[in-house]
Amino acid sequence: MRLRKKSNINEKIIKFNDIIINADTDINDANKGHWRNLWVNSVDSADSVSNADRHLFIELGTGKGDFISQTAELNKNIYFLGLEMESTVLYAAAKKIREKDLTNVRLLIFDINNIEDIFDENEVDRIYINFCDPWPKKRHAKRRLTHIRFLDKYRRILVPNGEIHFKTDNRGLFDFSLEQFELANLNVSDITYDLHADNLAGNVETEYEKKFSSLGVPICRCVVKF
Repeated sequence: MRLRKKSNINEKIIKFNDIIINADTDINDANKGHWRNLWVNSVDSADSVSNADRHLFIELGTGKGDFISQTAELNKNIYFLGLEMESTVLYAAAKKIREKDLTNVRLLIFDINNIEDIFDENEVDRIYINFCDPWPKKRHAKRRLTHIRFLDKYRRILVPNGEIHFKTDNRGLFDFSLEQFELANLNVSDITYDLHADNLAGNVETEYEKKFSSLGVPICRCVVKF
């Protein structure tokens, strides 16, 4: 269920302008290929990895930020960028990031349909797709984030051997996605139809994952390599 949009949300997110980026007003062609520059001099790390060599992971549909904030907290030497159209839920995500004092995360108000417009070729190391809209009607199949038309977009922006980590509670969407991955000649591994029964080490749960698993709904997951 979507959050009801707050009338004063634009005023609220201004307080998080160090975390939230509005694609309509805050980015331009200069960002493409240079997203890591957002973090120049902002991430402390004990290792010697240069800014340009740090991994960039993106999450499509960040929601209220449980997953990206927890994952970024566990991997402070990696840059995370969360994409979400709903400014209301990004406000909730930004509050979690601020509370954890994370400097390696930014959130972008953006329409995923145009993802290849803002990322350059070979710019992204990993994409997380967690519990995306299944668009159950057959005529809406092209809107699914694992449809081959989206996979072609991801192929352009991912590095060689880049990955998608995909989770869903919808078995129909999962089966459809596996067919699309095969159609795109992609290598799929770590396939599970009941993630929690398999006790995957290091699994970070999303808000939806907690909800559905508490109701006994099996969670499907796989890793896709390009």
